[in-house]
Amino acid sequence: MTTTTPSYLADTATGLPLPGDAAFASPAEERRHRKQRLAAALRLFGKYGFGEGISGHISVRDPELPGHFWVNPFGVSFKRVTVGDLILVDSTGAVVEGRHKVNPSAFVIHSAIHDLNPGAEAAAHGHTAHSRALGSLGRLLEPIDQESAAFYGSQVLYEDYEGPSVAVEQGRDIAEKLGDSRAILLRHHGLITVGGSLEEAVHWFFTYDSCAEVQLLALAAGTPKSFSHEQALAAGAGFGDAQLGRFSFQLLWDEIVHEQPDLLDE
Repeated sequence: MTTTTPSYLADTATGLPLPGDAAFASPAEERRHRKQRLAAALRLFGKYGFGEGISGHISVRDPELPGHFWVNPFGVSFKRVTVGDLILVDSTGAVVEGRHKVNPSAFVIHSAIHDLNPGAEAAAHGHTAHSRALGSLGRLLEPIDQESAAFYGSQVLYEDYEGPSVAVEQGRDIAEKLGDSRAILLRHHGLITVGGSLEEAVHWFFTYDSCAEVQLLALAAGTPKSFSHEQALAAGAGFGDAQLGRFSFQLLWDEIVHEQPDLLDE
C-alpha cells in the first residue's frame, strides 16, 4: 500500500512550509548577515527586558576566521547597540575589530563554548528573572507543554557558582558541563543557550525563558502534569526542530528591524 503526503504538508521534518538556509556568495556577505542578526538579537533582548546592567551577551562565530567570534561590547545597552558597535574577539580575548572593549565574562564563557563545541555557531546568555528564579530552585524545565519539550534531554543544571565568570577555568568548566546540550541553567546566575546558528541560539533562549515562566506559574498554582517520555519525545521532535528555530527567529527579525531600523547602522 502506498501513501501520499497530504497537499497541505510541506516536505520538512515538521510538515511546515519552512524555507531552507540562506546561501552566501562570499564570507564577507555571510559575515554581514551574521552581524546584522546579532545586532537585531541584542535589540530584541533589550525590548523584551532581558537586560540587567552590564550583564548578558550574545556571540556568533566569524564565518572565516577560526577562533574568532562577534559579540556585543562592554557597556553598550541592548536597546542601543548597532551593527557598527559589535566587536570581533580572538581566542586570546583581544578585540581585533571594533572600537569598544570586551566584557571579560563574555570572553571566558563564549570562547570556551565555541572552542569545545564545534556545533555551537552561536551562544546567548542573560540574567532573566525567570531563569534566575528557576535556577534558584535547582530545577530544570519539566516537559509540561510542547515548547518545554524542545529541551527534553538537552539541558543541564550548573551548580558550581564561584562568583562572576571572569576566570578562563570557570568558562571552560561551564562549556564542558554544557557539552552538546541546547541549554545550561546556571544556578544563582542565569541562562545560556546555544545553536547551530545565531537564529537558533536566540530562539532557544526566548523559548526557555518563557517556559521557565510557565513552569513557575504552574508550580505556584498547583502540581503541573508532565508529558510521558513518549509524548515529550514527540513534542520535542517538532518544537525542538532546528529549522523551525531558525525560522521562528526570522519573525522576531522582521519585527525589530521594522520597529528599530537604526540597529543596522554600520
